Amino acid sequence: MYDTRNKWQTIALVSGVLLIAANLRVPFTSIAPIMPMIQGDFGLSSSELGLLTSLPLLAFTVFSPISASIAHRFGLERTLFGALTIVSLGILLRSLGNEWVLYSGTIFIGIGIALGNVLLPSLIKRDFSGNVASMTGAYSITMGAAGAIGSALVIPIAHVWGWNTSLNVLLVVPLLALIMWLPQLKKHEPVDPAASKKHATVNVWRSSLGWQVTLFMGFNAMPFYVAVGWLPTILIDNDLSATEAGSVHGILQFATAIPGLILAATLRRLKDQKAAAVTMSLMVSLSLIGLIYAPHLALLWAVFLGFGSGASMMLGLTFIGLRTTNAGDAAALSGMAQSVGYLMAAAGPLLLGQLHDWTDGWTLPLFATALISIAGACTGMMAGRNVHLESTSVH
Repeated sequence: MYDTRNKWQTIALVSGVLLIAANLRVPFTSIAPIMPMIQGDFGLSSSELGLLTSLPLLAFTVFSPISASIAHRFGLERTLFGALTIVSLGILLRSLGNEWVLYSGTIFIGIGIALGNVLLPSLIKRDFSGNVASMTGAYSITMGAAGAIGSALVIPIAHVWGWNTSLNVLLVVPLLALIMWLPQLKKHEPVDPAASKKHATVNVWRSSLGWQVTLFMGFNAMPFYVAVGWLPTILIDNDLSATEAGSVHGILQFATAIPGLILAATLRRLKDQKAAAVTMSLMVSLSLIGLIYAPHLALLWAVFLGFGSGASMMLGLTFIGLRTTNAGDAAALSGMAQSVGYLMAAAGPLLLGQLHDWTDGWTLPLFATALISIAGACTGMMAGRNVHLESTSVH
């Protein structure tokens, strides 16, 4: 579509896409390294602190299924601009120093990211139809890199100016994206409604294979978001400095982007994906056990955890296409898997925080999370089979 545009317009579009991608990670994950400071200021329990990770995931659960409908009404470009505006508002609210607005701002950030998560791939598919793989790889790397930089920077800024200021500095990211996205507002083409008119031939909620794919995504999302929310606190409690913990947290995020660059082309050539699914889930489990018994190797475990989680989440999304035979079934399975998956992911940080409150330590919470990863391996053995959803009545 953009082949006839001059190079500057194309550069502006690509830059805008990558800046939006940066906002899908950094406002959400960069709070984790400074959560001990927030906990100290507000006197929060660990389970209350876990809400700062779980609330955005609950927003994903609610808003992911309706994002396409919103974009169809207002257009992709305008909806993405609105998503960036909501993220900006959330960052401002979260930093005001009041417990109520801390949680409210976090919800706003989750809503904005949910819209972006769903719609940015749609825009890439529409506007870069000949370069989907390379653009997807570029935005995956951008998400990981932005998250890594954010996690590394918030601690030194917080030490000098306070945690409120360190979170406010993140406002630069959506503001830059809003400015770069302004030229795109001249267009407001809706999402192609054809896909939504393709009816499912399977009732995915009654399909055992549908549940296997869904649970694989959920069981693998839970450990990742546990790590996103709690890893810096766990490392600080194991005598790493806050700065070191923030850096390790950044490496975790950057490692999640690597599988997208090296596994995507390989997976479809495999006879089935059972071995890949089991291996990646067990890699996550191993890294969590490693954090218990060898916390001094935290950097290594962060790389394993990030790579395994990134690969598992990519596998889950790939299964949606591989286990279905038409667009309607794929859309239905995607809606089920992502809604239930995000709901399970939201429970992870809350449960870990509650276990920490009960046991006053991280050993049992990390063991429990490792068991969840093993459950992910078991469901991956089933979801990775070379089979498809069987057509049934959807009623």
